[in-house]
Amino acid sequence: MELVGVRVELPANQPIVLLKERSGTRYLPIWIGAVEATAIAFALQGVQTPRPLTHDLFVGVLGELGVGLAAVHVTELKDGTFFAELHLVQGERTWTVSARPSDAIALASRLDDIPILAASEVLEEAGLEIDDADVDGEDDVDPEEEVRQFREFLDEVTPDDFG
Repeated sequence: MELVGVRVELPANQPIVLLKERSGTRYLPIWIGAVEATAIAFALQGVQTPRPLTHDLFVGVLGELGVGLAAVHVTELKDGTFFAELHLVQGERTWTVSARPSDAIALASRLDDIPILAASEVLEEAGLEIDDADVDGEDDVDPEEEVRQFREFLDEVTPDDFG
């Protein structure tokens, strides 16, 4: 998955982190908290805070312990709640730690080239299909119009729409 960014769902002002398939046309919106949305947005924009945020602190602790983040996996969607795992590595040792997707993505956004993966079942249940040809402007579709329509969809969609 590719981290597209953080958006705000209106009128509830609920933040959404938006992921997109790297070799597909599905988008995965995940509703998150305001703190995590800010943390992800700061990382994507390269904002440096005077003191480390919680996710910066965790990245620092991992580094001091010699533990690397190998990947983030969005593993499940149960009763409208997304679940994720951190895949950690230290030398030959690997293990997983349960995490909220928002925290996992906030960590990955602070490190270089950390894969964000989503289970096919999650994408089948909550993924939104958007034709890349439409987004690329093929077939005489205005890309700006497609983006406007997608944003309009995000403004109207609610967590209840996903089960």
